Amino acid sequence: MRRTLFCTLAAVVSLCVLPVRAADEAGDWRLFGNVLALVQQFVRVAAAAPDAESAQKGVDSVQAGKNPEANRAAGEVLSEVLREMPAEQRGAFTSIARDVLTIARREQLRAPTERDKDEALRARKELHSMGLRYWDEQQYEEAVKRGDRIAMDLYVAGKGLPARTPR
Repeated sequence: MRRTLFCTLAAVVSLCVLPVRAADEAGDWRLFGNVLALVQQFVRVAAAAPDAESAQKGVDSVQAGKNPEANRAAGEVLSEVLREMPAEQRGAFTSIARDVLTIARREQLRAPTERDKDEALRARKELHSMGLRYWDEQQYEEAVKRGDRIAMDLYVAGKGLPARTPR
């Protein structure tokens, strides 16, 4: 989550420091205000989430264009940046912007796999600290028999055994 959020915020903030504008101070503040509005959407979604997984889903949703306020702010930022940019630089700028979005989407798609791996490793470590082996079906069956829901959930999250549901 941190890498995706960081990449997105870095791309957005970099827009506000581009030296392509020689506009008046009011225009600069308008651009900065729109950048802040965009960043605020990411921060608000992450802050309102009850856990890291929900925060990641919210940030992914904003990146996927499903947040009207973020879309408006991003459009305003782009309009402000392109307004006074010479036509010969617009092509390069839009190409870079497309590439940044492609990288962000790729990171967005890769993130669930990394989160799954991190969750499995965490679960395996917790099972180990409980004196259990994440691959041991007999220990899993014993956890089921004694109704140890925590251990059962850790076995499933550890991905050492086929996904199971308690009997």
